[in-house]
Amino acid sequence: MRHYTEHLIHKDTKIRDSLPILNKLAIDAILFVIDDESRLIGSITDGDIRRGLIDGIDLEERLEKIIQPNPKYFKKGDLDFNKVTEYRDNNYRIIPIIDNDDKIINVINFGYLRSYLPIDVVIMAGGKGSRLRPLTLDKPKPMLLVGDKPILEHNINRLSLYGVDDFWITLNYLGEQIEDYFGNGKDRNLNIQYVWENQPLGTIGSVSNINNLIHDTILVTNSDILTNLDYEDFYIKFIEEDADFAVVTIPYKVDIPYAVLETSNGHVINFKEKPTYTYYSNAGIYLMKRDILNRIPINESFNATDLMESLITDGKKVLSYPLSGYWLDIGKHDDFEKAQKDIDTVKF
Repeated sequence: MRHYTEHLIHKDTKIRDSLPILNKLAIDAILFVIDDESRLIGSITDGDIRRGLIDGIDLEERLEKIIQPNPKYFKKGDLDFNKVTEYRDNNYRIIPIIDNDDKIINVINFGYLRSYLPIDVVIMAGGKGSRLRPLTLDKPKPMLLVGDKPILEHNINRLSLYGVDDFWITLNYLGEQIEDYFGNGKDRNLNIQYVWENQPLGTIGSVSNINNLIHDTILVTNSDILTNLDYEDFYIKFIEEDADFAVVTIPYKVDIPYAVLETSNGHVINFKEKPTYTYYSNAGIYLMKRDILNRIPINESFNATDLMESLITDGKKVLSYPLSGYWLDIGKHDDFEKAQKDIDTVKF
């Protein structure tokens, strides 16, 4: 995918000089015209140039003469998700992202992306991975290779496919390796920031140290998961249900090979012949309203299950989202070996 700056051009550029840039963009041939402060002021395509020439515009004129002044755009932190689906479904493929000062900070392309979710993502990557030793003696578990990429990179790539571009990664054990590998994310059209734990803070405790989140919905996920979860569907269900918190769950079916009796005071009142029961396990992926994070104590060990328990106790709406796709928690050597086999056979 292109770096978003390839779609930007200054308003004082000559029309002639824009032609090779548009030609290089090929099927993605649209340029967003900016001023000296990188503010969006319009767009230009091959068609705009043709129409300008028909109207007698000279190729030595500035782009300002032919720009379209009202391009579609999304505003970071103030996005109606209905617009995302509307633009995508109406084949508006390439959309600039602007900040509160109308400066372009990204350009997304629905030819490559499946969505543009208005969420912040926090990836918990501070664990020691003790059960995977000796593999994790000199490398943090999220950086172990599955196929040709680290586990963490598979997760970031999957989330990026749904337009997520704001990441916070919590670090502790050998975290410098993660920070060195991913950097600030700019080369990937991402914004990656890091949160260091001075001490282990549980499975969600370090989120309390983030004070510059952008969106009203936060996704928190473990870093050692391999999944093809449809993040857009998960988000839509969360919004439709107006949930305070949602957890991805893994269905487990248990077949009982005998008749199961239901009794009361020693009397059989019912029975089921060889029943199947379905239970749901925590997948380590959560969506929550931003104000829910206020429940996480600062600089104290705190787990996601502690947060869920407090929400349920207080009558908040906690949603289960059963996953129908692939999910693997890479916690043990057997799991790691399975991941190596599955990465080439499962559609991610």
